Amino acid sequence: MGTEGDDFRVIAGRYRLEARLGRGGMGVVWRATDQLLGRRVAVKELIQDDTLSAEQARGRRDRTLREARAVAQLSHPHIIVVHDVVEDGERPYIVMELIDGGSLADRIAEHGPIGPEEVARIGIALLGALRAAHTAGVLHRDIKPANVLLDGDGDRVVLTDFGIAQVAGATTLTETGSFVGSPEYTAPERMSGASTGPESDLWSLGALLCTALSGESPFRRDSLGGILHAVVFAEIRTPAQAAPLLPVVRGLLERDPERRLGAAEAERLLRTFLETGRTPPPAASGYTPTRADLPRTAPLRPADARERSTRGVLVAALLVAAVAGAGVSAAALLVNRDGDGGGGSPTSSAPRETTGPASGPTASGAAGDTASATSSPNATPSRSATRSSDAASSGSAAPASDDRPSAPSGYRVAEDPEGFSLAVPDDFTRAPQGERVFYLSPGETFRLGIKIDDPEPGGPLGVMRRAAAKGPDTNPGYHDGRVTETMHAGNPAALWEFTWNGFSAAEGARHTYDLCWEANGRLYDVWVSAPVGKVREAREYFDVAIDTFTAR
Repeated sequence: MGTEGDDFRVIAGRYRLEARLGRGGMGVVWRATDQLLGRRVAVKELIQDDTLSAEQARGRRDRTLREARAVAQLSHPHIIVVHDVVEDGERPYIVMELIDGGSLADRIAEHGPIGPEEVARIGIALLGALRAAHTAGVLHRDIKPANVLLDGDGDRVVLTDFGIAQVAGATTLTETGSFVGSPEYTAPERMSGASTGPESDLWSLGALLCTALSGESPFRRDSLGGILHAVVFAEIRTPAQAAPLLPVVRGLLERDPERRLGAAEAERLLRTFLETGRTPPPAASGYTPTRADLPRTAPLRPADARERSTRGVLVAALLVAAVAGAGVSAAALLVNRDGDGGGGSPTSSAPRETTGPASGPTASGAAGDTASATSSPNATPSRSATRSSDAASSGSAAPASDDRPSAPSGYRVAEDPEGFSLAVPDDFTRAPQGERVFYLSPGETFRLGIKIDDPEPGGPLGVMRRAAAKGPDTNPGYHDGRVTETMHAGNPAALWEFTWNGFSAAEGARHTYDLCWEANGRLYDVWVSAPVGKVREAREYFDVAIDTFTAR
């Protein structure tokens, strides 16, 4: 139901805004009347951003108008018709056809899951719309149930809201480096901020089909960080209701865009289902099952872990961007790992941070079940060439002091009086706290912690699991924590990652990476904590610290 305004406004001398139909991140949609032609229309009013300079505002307005006009050239029965693009008071308005009916999101909220036959019909309609848009060089970039309209009889399915679409050859609506969209329906590759193609819209469609079938997105979590982690890292568990259309859903939710099910093949499978009641497997070239589609029966091997570790970079950049479109600071999206000050482990060997605050919003944990932190492709240096293979094979924690690794550019080797050395950024300062030693960035945004202790029952894995169990008691707002068994330099190790709310509202949400390993009769624990919006830097500091750590 629209909310009647106090009075009607007429824009561009022609369109009378009569009732507000809805509001989104990019604008307000009104029911209106085209007074010239005497027909009912929908008008989208683009919201002004008061944080932009006059020049930036003009640039955004120009891009909006250019892209809206490009989208207006699309002609397909399942794409909203754009009648006009106008300006009034230097504010852009998009005039569209009025669909007398609610959205797919409304339908699901009011009536629950939808049967597979109707979902297949909706899927075919949207695939047709996307194929038309993609052929014209337009990526929608915000496929979700709220942007799919159903007319009163439910016979017509209409894809709407191309407000953040990307048009080939044009600067995108959002400024370079920002990200907009709905995280639950955003493809993993888009989270990296890298150039993407039609495959990203198809991933979003796969998530939408799951939502329509089960009533809930497969990536819904209690926090933004949890959503991001689910999209990029976690095993994708399709709902039971998706079984009739499983080959299509799984094919569209393939994380590798090059192996993702194509639009033509997806449409063929859905039509076959409507005709026969069965969905055949995709053509050999269309889709190959991935590890994420299969039951997890054993821990990831190191090679698998490295593969997932590369996704950590995606998550970080992805997070940065995603929040911008959701009205949250871009930093909030990124994930880092917190175990140090904010999040150290509560047990004797894991860190518990007691230093000052940091800043930043929360995002989901990153490497999770990735391989040993030392093998992460995100590390600036690999293990130093000066580290001898004999030391690694013998299980020693590090080479002798005369074999200490060199520091990469921007770092220095800290020879700590507690009997270890490692590379830390040039501007980090030492701050011992009881059994723990911290190296802190200016303002304590980044906190690198080290602790050396005696071995404990259960080894590193037991230590980290006990710490994680106490996470909610030691780290306010603790969530998305996970402990993974791994190896470090040939020694048993465990990686703990989690996100938490920080010790104060001023500090903001943080993420922690914490690696614990046992070597030469000692238990070593190294962690980095940072605002969730600083995941790239934090992951690098963590990897460098682990790769260059030497016990003397």
